[in-house]
Amino acid sequence: MPVRKYLPGAIAIASMLSTPAFAGDQPPAWLPPLAESAAPSPALGDNFDPLTGSLPAGPIHRSGWQGFYVGGQLNYTAGSADFSKATQGPVAFNLRNTTVEQNEMPSSWQVLGTGTRTAAGFGGFVGYNFEYLTPNAKVIMGFEANYEQASLSFYAPSSTITRFLPNEQDLVTISGSGSVTDLNYGTLRARAGLALGNFLPYVFTGFALGRANVNIAETTVLVQESTTPFEVFPFSGSKGMNGQWLYGATVGTGLDVALTPNIFLRGEYEYVQFQRAAGTTIELNTARVGAGFKF
Repeated sequence: MPVRKYLPGAIAIASMLSTPAFAGDQPPAWLPPLAESAAPSPALGDNFDPLTGSLPAGPIHRSGWQGFYVGGQLNYTAGSADFSKATQGPVAFNLRNTTVEQNEMPSSWQVLGTGTRTAAGFGGFVGYNFEYLTPNAKVIMGFEANYEQASLSFYAPSSTITRFLPNEQDLVTISGSGSVTDLNYGTLRARAGLALGNFLPYVFTGFALGRANVNIAETTVLVQESTTPFEVFPFSGSKGMNGQWLYGATVGTGLDVALTPNIFLRGEYEYVQFQRAAGTTIELNTARVGAGFKF
């Protein structure tokens, strides 16, 4: 019968359509190619995010902090100059041969007070970082030189003191003035920080060197009322000099943020105290922002 004649061929064609064979993971020529949207999805962890889909290929940027760097910064400084002991030396020298100083010590009287000042400035820095890998973190250590063009000036509030010394039958009057002008300074620091990807929080300490005009002046008038007529002895003295060097120490903390492998931003706080110069102690509190380039 005609049906039996074509039955074997029909069975063979049905078998081919139901179980196609692929060679080399390619579809047979008679089927259309798979569209890109039908391509297999990447495995999880292979630059794939379950929420956003495939991520761009390539490593995520992480900054390396080791090497030389330079930069510039803007700063805002609040400082003080304590002149309370500034007149002690000149007064003691003027009255060194008198019983007034030996018994009453007028040189210890506080004639001058503390002057304060705030000012904005600018500066620059240069340094070098070393990287140390530990089992738990990457430690950054280094050295940095920092300069501040602050041009700070401080002026002492003054109060003339007049006292009668009954034991000596003397009247003593002391007046004075004090100033620190055009103060600029630099620091040499040792730094230590912890690398947290593109963030580098750090602390530092070091040596501070400043230069300023320091001028202290005093006038002492001694009136001996035990004599007739009264005898008046005026004295004057001064301390300090223009262009005087100031030596001190610095401590502080900051944060560097890498924008690219070579460019970073900086925020910082610094405290500086200078050793007493001409009887005057200077303290500075500075906040600054800056940017740097790492080689």
